[in-house]
Amino acid sequence: MVGSDLGAGMRAAAERFGAAPLVFHGPRGVLATRLDELHRRALRVAAGLAELGIAPGDVVAVQLTGRVESAVAQAAVLLRGAVVLPIVPIYGLRELRFVLHQSAAAALITWDERAAEVRALSAELPGLQRVLAVGDADWKALEAHPPSGAPEAPDPDGICVLVYTSGTTAEPKGVQHTHRSMLAELATMPEHGEGYVYLDAFPPGHVAGLCVLLRALVNGTSTVFMERWDAETALDLVHEHGVTASAGVPFHLAALLDAAERSERGAGTLREYLVGAASVPPVLVERAERAGIAAYRAYGSSEHPTISSGGAGDPAGKRATTDGTLKPGTRVRIVDLDGNDVPVGEEGEIWSRGPEVFAGYRDPALNAQAFTPDGWLRTGDVGRLDPDGHLTVTDRLKDIIVRGGEKISSKEVEDMLAAHPAVAEAVAVAEPDERYGERVCAFAVLRAGEELDLDGVRRHFASLGAARQKTPERLVVVDALPRTAAGKVRKHVLREEARAWTS
Repeated sequence: MVGSDLGAGMRAAAERFGAAPLVFHGPRGVLATRLDELHRRALRVAAGLAELGIAPGDVVAVQLTGRVESAVAQAAVLLRGAVVLPIVPIYGLRELRFVLHQSAAAALITWDERAAEVRALSAELPGLQRVLAVGDADWKALEAHPPSGAPEAPDPDGICVLVYTSGTTAEPKGVQHTHRSMLAELATMPEHGEGYVYLDAFPPGHVAGLCVLLRALVNGTSTVFMERWDAETALDLVHEHGVTASAGVPFHLAALLDAAERSERGAGTLREYLVGAASVPPVLVERAERAGIAAYRAYGSSEHPTISSGGAGDPAGKRATTDGTLKPGTRVRIVDLDGNDVPVGEEGEIWSRGPEVFAGYRDPALNAQAFTPDGWLRTGDVGRLDPDGHLTVTDRLKDIIVRGGEKISSKEVEDMLAAHPAVAEAVAVAEPDERYGERVCAFAVLRAGEELDLDGVRRHFASLGAARQKTPERLVVVDALPRTAAGKVRKHVLREEARAWTS
C-alpha cells in the first residue's frame, strides 16, 4: 500500500495488483472484471464529476446495492478528492432525507426510482446540486468521459469518508474518517499470498462493507461481492471461485454452515471466517471448527473499525471465547463508572484510542459524549482483558439487565441459551418487573422441527449450573429477529416490545 491518501493508494494498487480479479454477483447476473479495469472506469467517472462541478472536499452520497457501479462510483469520488458517503441500500426516503440534509451532500448517485424521489425533494435539500441515476444519460456520459490528471494531493488528516451508523438505537450518526484513519484500518489486514479469495457479504453503507471494498481497491485483495445475501448462493460462490475467507455477523455464518450441512459438497475451500458486529456465541465458532473453518471473533465499530481481532491460527479456545488481541497502535482502558481503571480480568467499560479512531461526528455536538477530555473514545461496550492481552466484549452498557440489584450480562444469557440443541439464535433483553425492577426476557429462533418452552429453558439453565436470576423468566419464540441492513439484531425493537407487555 502506497501513498498518504486513499486516491494515491488506489492508483498504486491498480499498477501493482492490476490483474487481481473482482467478481460482482447479483440478480442481473455475474460480472467478472479486474482491478485495473475497474480503476480505469472510476478515473473516467471522477473526471466527469469534476466537470459537473464536484470539488475536492464535497460530499457525494452513493446509495446503491453491491453492484459494480457502486464500486466504480465510490472509487471515483475518492479519486476526485471528494468525501464518499455510502448509504445503506434499504434506507427509505425518510432516512435518506435526514442523511442528505445533515451531511450537506452536494450530489447523490443512486437508482432511477430513488433519483426521481429525491429530485422531488429538491426544495428541502438546497445543497444537493446533482442527482445521478445509474444507467441514465448523465451516468453514461460520466463513464464515457476521458480521464484527467490526479487532483492535488489532499491533506492526510482531511475527511474522506462519511458513514452513518446503522441506527440500532436512534437517529443515525454521521461518522467522519480521514485518509490517515482509513489507511490505518486497511493496514490491519496483512497481505495474503496467491490463492487468497475473499467473499463479501456486507452491504454498501455499512463500515464493514466499505472496508472490504477499500481492501480490494487499495490492497489488491481478490474479492467476490454479493449484491444480495443468500446462504445457498454464498456456498455456490465459495465453490465456484475458490473462496478461502469471508466475514459476517453470526447470522451469516450460521446460515452458511446450515447450507454446507445440507450440501454434499460441504464448505469447500472456505478456511477462515471473521465473525463479529454482534454477540458471538462460542458454540457457533465451535460448530465452524467441526466444518473445517477456523472462525474467529473481532471487535470494532464505525467509530473505531478494528479494535481487536483473533486470527485463523489462534488456539480454538481463544477464538471461541475472546475477541482477539489489540491491533498495532491501539490501546484500551477498562474502567468503572467513575472512569477508574479496573484490575486485569475484571469487567468495565471499554475506552479505546489508536490510529483508526474517527475524527468526530458530522454533528459536533455529539463529540463531547463520545470522547473523554483527554481523547479516549467511550465505546459504550463492557468487556475485560485477560493476562494474555485478549479482549472479551461481554455486553453493551445499556444491555446489562439489573434484576433486584444484580447485574446480568445479556450476552452470557444468550450464549447459554444458544447452547440448547433446539435453539438456532437467541437474544436476551430487560423486561420491566414491579418487584425486581427488571427481569430476563429471551427471544429465540428455533431450529426446524424443534420445540422449546419456558420449562425446558429452566431445565437447560439448571443443567449448566446457572444462577437462578440469569434464567429467562419469559421466552418468546419468533420466526426471525429484526435486523439492520448489516445483519445486526435491532435490540431496541425487542426491548420496546418487552416494555409494552408490562405498560
